[in-house]
Amino acid sequence: MVAAVILVAAVAALVDVIAVRAGRPAAAWRRHLADELATRPVDDVWMLTGAAVAAALGVWLIILALTPGQRRWLPMRSPADCPRLRAFLDRDGAADLLRNAAMRVPGVSAAHVRVRRHRIRARADVRFRDARQVRDDLTAVLDEERDRLALARPPRVVVRVRRRPD
Repeated sequence: MVAAVILVAAVAALVDVIAVRAGRPAAAWRRHLADELATRPVDDVWMLTGAAVAAALGVWLIILALTPGQRRWLPMRSPADCPRLRAFLDRDGAADLLRNAAMRVPGVSAAHVRVRRHRIRARADVRFRDARQVRDDLTAVLDEERDRLALARPPRVVVRVRRRPD
């Protein structure tokens, strides 16, 4: 909400500055504001109040910018009988579940899974079996495990395998 108010004020000021540059007179609100700011003393109550509000708003915006939000969480599907129920799954936990599923595929000796909002990247080392066959099996297993997670927007699975010599 604050960003929308700031955006509207900035656009209004920008439009007025462009109009002045084009040769038109400044808007009445801008002339009045410039006169008030030029004639009021710095220790005026309204000046101090405006400065305090601007400082508090700036601190609040910095705090909001530094908070992590919900990027760490993946939203899950709500059950049909309870649509207002919301649940989230930790990305690291989802990556661990998918890695454990990848390690159960025959031929995989090591696996690394990274879960993002739109993509799951899996990298696996193959010790035996054909790499193409392991990749197909791994893709099927990870797709199945991803579907079991019941995510609201299931990410796409991308699998890379590489042959590791013994």
